[in-house]
Amino acid sequence: MQRRSIIYLLLLIGFVAGSVVHSSAQTRKPKPKPKQTAPQIQAPEPPLPKGKSSKEGASQSTKAAQVFGEIMGTPDKGVPTDLLNKAECIAVFPSVIKAGFIIGAKAGRGAASCRTRSGWSAPAFLELKGGSVGLQVGGQSTDVILLFMNTEGLKKLINNKLELGADASIAAGPVGREAAASTDASLNAEILSYSRSKGLFAGISLKGSVISPDKSDMEGTYGDSVTAVQVLEASNTRAPVEVQSFPNKLTRFSKRTSGK
Repeated sequence: MQRRSIIYLLLLIGFVAGSVVHSSAQTRKPKPKPKQTAPQIQAPEPPLPKGKSSKEGASQSTKAAQVFGEIMGTPDKGVPTDLLNKAECIAVFPSVIKAGFIIGAKAGRGAASCRTRSGWSAPAFLELKGGSVGLQVGGQSTDVILLFMNTEGLKKLINNKLELGADASIAAGPVGREAAASTDASLNAEILSYSRSKGLFAGISLKGSVISPDKSDMEGTYGDSVTAVQVLEASNTRAPVEVQSFPNKLTRFSKRTSGK
């Protein structure tokens, strides 16, 4: 009898314990699953406005890309790579007419691009005017390349006019492997200038020449509501596809973005 009572007691204890465990399991709330945040997709920047015809802009960008590619294709005779990687902005003026370098004459047209956070900017179209003694000898055309070495030179470039040697210091740039042996004066200049004539590539003086936006090419490509400032601060992908060749060529030889 006593043994039977013990068995009943044990069974009762087991039943009560099981009920408590079951009740606790039912009242226990499941742990909330962590919320999964959807990845943020950055909307692409809107394209720059388009002008009536980008034919001339496309031509200038293509010519500038060709000239720059040909010059950089001979590393021992081109722009030194270390200087190229330090440049904040590059302008190329293909086929500048030497004999046309007189005060007020439109001697050359070209394209410029500057570094942005996403790479080289959309091309702005410029013209080169003025007089330099070094460019008045002979009548053959000359390709001119300008490297803007700091942001100050860039800011001056995107103003309406920039007089080389007055508004910004300019020096003939070292060529090929001459960079290491070049003078501090040339390396400290805001702008380094180069020219190629009849296959000869060398530094050149352009003091007294004036750079300004080419109104015709700018308006034809981007319309009349866009300034050179806006263009040079916009990524190349925002420009019309047909004018992207020059910045694309710069990317091939120097991929550094602004601020790096």
